[in-house]
Amino acid sequence: MKESYALANPISVLLDKPREEFTRRDLLRVIEERQMERITLHYTALDGKLKELKIPLANRSQADHILADGERADGSSLFKGMVDASVSDLYVVPLYKTAFLNPFDPNSLDFICRYLDSSGTYAAFAPDNILLNAHAYFKKSTGFTLNALGELEFYLLAEPESHIFLAGKQRGYHASAPFIKTGKVLDEMVRYITQITGAVKYAHSEVGYLENVHSDLAEINGKRAEQLEIEMLPTPIDEAGDILVLAKWLIRNVAYRNNCVATFTPKLEEGVAGSGMHVHVELCKDERNVMLGTDGRLTTEARRLIGGFCTYADSLTAFGNTISPAYLRLVPNQEAPTRICWSDCNRSAMIRVPLGWVNANDLGNKLNPQQDVEKESSAGRQTVELRSPDGSAAVHLLLAGMTLAAEWGLTHPGSLELAEQLYVRGNIFEDPQLLQRLQALPKSCVESGKLLLEKRSLYEREGIFPASIIDYSARLLFAEQDEDLNNHLLHLPADDRLKETRKLMHKDLHRH
Repeated sequence: MKESYALANPISVLLDKPREEFTRRDLLRVIEERQMERITLHYTALDGKLKELKIPLANRSQADHILADGERADGSSLFKGMVDASVSDLYVVPLYKTAFLNPFDPNSLDFICRYLDSSGTYAAFAPDNILLNAHAYFKKSTGFTLNALGELEFYLLAEPESHIFLAGKQRGYHASAPFIKTGKVLDEMVRYITQITGAVKYAHSEVGYLENVHSDLAEINGKRAEQLEIEMLPTPIDEAGDILVLAKWLIRNVAYRNNCVATFTPKLEEGVAGSGMHVHVELCKDERNVMLGTDGRLTTEARRLIGGFCTYADSLTAFGNTISPAYLRLVPNQEAPTRICWSDCNRSAMIRVPLGWVNANDLGNKLNPQQDVEKESSAGRQTVELRSPDGSAAVHLLLAGMTLAAEWGLTHPGSLELAEQLYVRGNIFEDPQLLQRLQALPKSCVESGKLLLEKRSLYEREGIFPASIIDYSARLLFAEQDEDLNNHLLHLPADDRLKETRKLMHKDLHRH
């Protein structure tokens, strides 16, 4: 398998095999040849962040034991408010294919883990296991598989070192140096995420830019803020959750190492682009994309999938938009959706069908006719993109909800008709009659929480989402107490409104 690319997974290169084939013997070899001092186990807790347990290694037997059986962890702390202390012990067991060399600790071999309960079965309330179960059910029910990729938008904040070549407000999209100053930090982030996951599609600067952030928080006040994006490649949806959470962990650590702050908060300033976390999905059969028919149009199955997303869309905000600033992003004319609809290549729609190289293939050959080698055939690349989620999303739960939505669409006849009814053309915000006809997305966390409880059967069916997760998620949303927020802000004097809005936007700078 010999890899010669600079960003190939170092463990795959050392073992000369793909990560899916890693065995315990292979990993013991890595530990011994690289003289690793420790194993670090990582797992996603209820707060959506990656946790870690460091285990020092004194001998082969100890390393073998950890790789074989994992370790214990306190579930009542990792899932605080949902798991009782009297039944809190969980096993955290490493998933071998996720093994990686920690770029911030060269003496550690790290893993993503799964939670197992006292009987050695997957803990049903753990978000990563909920996603795993959702995809297993999807495959069994439909005969298809689902791939997903996320777009991680975030702001990178640093002390302004220079006031030369300033970027303009809302003019940062795909900007390059010297107008954007954080390119080297972004390169470092991409390097590690690519080496560890192999799942980065591309990275670039985004629209948002602030020369001077005004905030009550010393952590970000006075700093320059540049919005960046790292987009992933399609992977099985039950792996995409781990990849996104791990990528956020790497982004924050690289930022910290460079004396910067990275935040995925949905909104940083009024009138400046918010940070979404758009999710693309593709429907596959026998590992081939089946989104398009021979006529180049979306297949019936792809349109049914869209109908399923439209059915779940309002309640999905409970997992995709979890804090009150999220609803300051979901406003008209900001390339953020406010109505349930879908369209082609349309960033004002909730669901977008992007360009997919349908009638335009091997484009490089048209510009470079001297090419004498034909392009290798490749599977279809068409996706559909859900544009409502943002950086506050509970990633695994969001993807699990999307998986159930896709299953619903593929198995309920009304989904196709619904998709046909909700197809739109053009900028929906310029058509008042169309806006009036389309159902609105929730305008607050409280509204999302109510919809989640009202439609909980969509998630609890087949036992995929435990009732405790639905109740817990609703409680978090109700705790935001933002049902009358927009009206409250609207009636404040301009200066007071701006101050209050900034406080609200910055209160959960690192929530997820």
